[in-house]
Amino acid sequence: MNRYPLWKYITVAVALVLGLIYTLPNFFGESPAVQVSSAKATLKTDERTQARVEEVLKSAGVAHDGIQLDFNGVKTRFKDTDTQLKAKDLLEKAFNPDAADPQYVVALNLLSASPRWLTALHALPMYLGLDLRGGVHFLLQVDMKGALQKRLDSTSADLRTALRDKNIRHAGVGREGDRIVVRFRDADTRGKARAAIADSQPDLVLAELGDGEDLRLVATLKPEAQKKIGEFALKQNITTLHNRINELGVAEPVIQQQGADRIVVQLPGVQDTAKAKDILGRTATLEIRLVDDAPGALDAALAGNAPFGTEVYTERGGQPLLVKKQVVLTGDRLTDAQPGFDGQTNEPAVHLTLDAAGARIFKDITRDNVGKRMAILLIEKGKGEVITAPVIRSEIGGGRVQISGRMSSMEATDTALLLRAGSLAAPMDIVEERTIGPSLGADNIRKGFHSTLWGFVAIAVFMIAYYQMFGVVSVLALASNLLFLVAILSLLQATLTLPGIAAIALTLGMAIDANVLINERVREELRTGMPPQAAISEGYERAFGTILDSNITTLIAGLALLLFGSGPVRGFAVVHCLGILTSIFSSVVVSRALVNLIYGRQKKLTKVAIGQIWKPGTAAVNGQK
Repeated sequence: MNRYPLWKYITVAVALVLGLIYTLPNFFGESPAVQVSSAKATLKTDERTQARVEEVLKSAGVAHDGIQLDFNGVKTRFKDTDTQLKAKDLLEKAFNPDAADPQYVVALNLLSASPRWLTALHALPMYLGLDLRGGVHFLLQVDMKGALQKRLDSTSADLRTALRDKNIRHAGVGREGDRIVVRFRDADTRGKARAAIADSQPDLVLAELGDGEDLRLVATLKPEAQKKIGEFALKQNITTLHNRINELGVAEPVIQQQGADRIVVQLPGVQDTAKAKDILGRTATLEIRLVDDAPGALDAALAGNAPFGTEVYTERGGQPLLVKKQVVLTGDRLTDAQPGFDGQTNEPAVHLTLDAAGARIFKDITRDNVGKRMAILLIEKGKGEVITAPVIRSEIGGGRVQISGRMSSMEATDTALLLRAGSLAAPMDIVEERTIGPSLGADNIRKGFHSTLWGFVAIAVFMIAYYQMFGVVSVLALASNLLFLVAILSLLQATLTLPGIAAIALTLGMAIDANVLINERVREELRTGMPPQAAISEGYERAFGTILDSNITTLIAGLALLLFGSGPVRGFAVVHCLGILTSIFSSVVVSRALVNLIYGRQKKLTKVAIGQIWKPGTAAVNGQK
C-alpha cells in the first residue's frame, strides 16, 4: 500500500543528485578574469590569440588559473584582483602597442570559480542581474521617423532612376515630410509615370493632385510597409548592439525590445558609463570601392609615395591593400545580406541584395571593371577595415550580388553579419540611464539570501513542532524543492534578479502549503478511525486533486505575468512558474517517497508521528493508537 516500486525511488534519487550537481556552481563564487576580444571587424580571436595570451603571461611570470576561448574572446582566470590588474596591463601593452589604434579590447571580467569537473558537465551558475551585481542600465529610443525618412530618401532616388529608364519627363522629384512628390506638366505623362512607379514600387500608395500645369503625383508608404521598416530597423539595431557589447566583456548582457520603438540595454558588472555610451552610440558605415592593382602601385604606397586618389588598408589576414578613395556604393543601398553557397562551385558565398539605385550603379561599375578587384570596407571612427575584396567576374545586374571565393562557411556567415549589421539602421537616443554600484548589488544579495534563509527556518520550526515526523518530511521535501528550483535556473542559465529572489521566497510558502494539505488530510483519515497505513495512502491520494487545482490556478496567473509583463515582472514570473512545477514534484513525489521509506515497511503500524489529532468530544491523543 505504501511502497514505491524500485524505479520510483531511483527516479527521486537521480533527480536529487542532478539537482545537487547543478546547484553547486552557485556556491563557488566568481574569479577575477581578463578578457581579450577583437576591436576590429575583420580581426578574429582564435587559438593563435589564446596561445599568444598564454605566452605573454608566461614570459612575465604571471600565474593564472586557466585560459578558455569562446565566441566573446579569450578569457583568463586569476586568483586575486591584484594579479588580474597586473595581467591586464601586460596584455594591453602586448596586444595594443599603438594606443591610438587599438587592435584588441582588453577588459576586466568575472568568471565562475566552479571546479573543472562541474564545468565539464555544463554545470554553470546562474547569471546575476543588474540589481544584484551592479552595472549600467540604458533605455534607448529608436527614431522610427528617421528610419522612414531614410527609406523615403532612398525611394526618391529610385523613382528618379525608374522614370529616367522609362524616358518619362518630370518637373522634379523630392521628399516633402512623410511623402514623395513628383511634379509633371501634363496629365498624360503623369499617367505613364504612375503606371511605371506602381510596377517598380509596390509598397507605395499613389495619389494624383493639382491641376493645370501644377500636376503632382504624391507617393506615401503603405501602413504595412511602414511597420515592416520599423521592425527591420529595430531588429538590426539590436543585432548591432549585441556585436558591440561583446567588446565590453559583459557576461550576460540584456538587450531586448520594449514596446514598439524602444530597446532596453542592461550591462551587469560594467561601471564605466562613458565607455558603454561610446560603444552603444558610435556609427559605422559600409563602403564599396575599387582596388588599385596597377603594377608597383602598392609597393610605392607602402614606401610612402601612394598614387593620387588611393589609400592603403589592411585586408583580412593582415595583407595590405591599395584602395581607391572614390566610393562606388555605400551601405545605404544594401537591403539584405545572407550567407549561402555558390550555385556552380558549391563554395561558401555571401548573397547581397541592393535597392534599385544601387543595382543600377553596381551594374555599370561591374560592366566597366570585369577582372578587377572590388573592396568592401567597414568605416568606423574614421578608420576603415577591408571585410572582403572579391574579383569582379562579370557584369552583375538585377540588384542581386554574390561574393564568393577563398572563404569558409563561418567566414561567409561573419561577413554577411558585418554587412547586414555594421551600422545602425536608425538613430537612437538614450532616454534613461541608471548606474548601480557593486556594493549595492552585494547588499541586495545578502538581504535576499537572509530573507529566504530565515523564511525557510521559520517554516521548518513550525512544521516540525506541529507535525513532528511528518513535519520533518515536509521540511526535507521543501529543501528538495529549493534544490530543484535553483538547479533548473542554473541549467537554463537564467538571470537571477531581486524580483527572482522574492519569487523564490514566495515559492517556499506556496510549496509548504501542499504538504500542509497532505498532513491535514492524513490527520482527518486517522480521526475517522482508519488504520495508519490506509490513512497515509488515502491522505496523499485525496489531497493530490486539491494540490493540483490550486497550483494550476496559480500557474495560470504566473503565465499571464510571463506573457504580458516585462522587465522585473517577467523575471519574477519565470521563477514563480518554475517554482510551482518543482513544488508539485517535491511535495507529492519526494515527500511520499520519504514517508514510504519510514513507515511503508512496517506491517503492523499502530501509530504515526503526525502531531496532535483532535477528535470531537474526546481528549487529544498523540499519533494514532
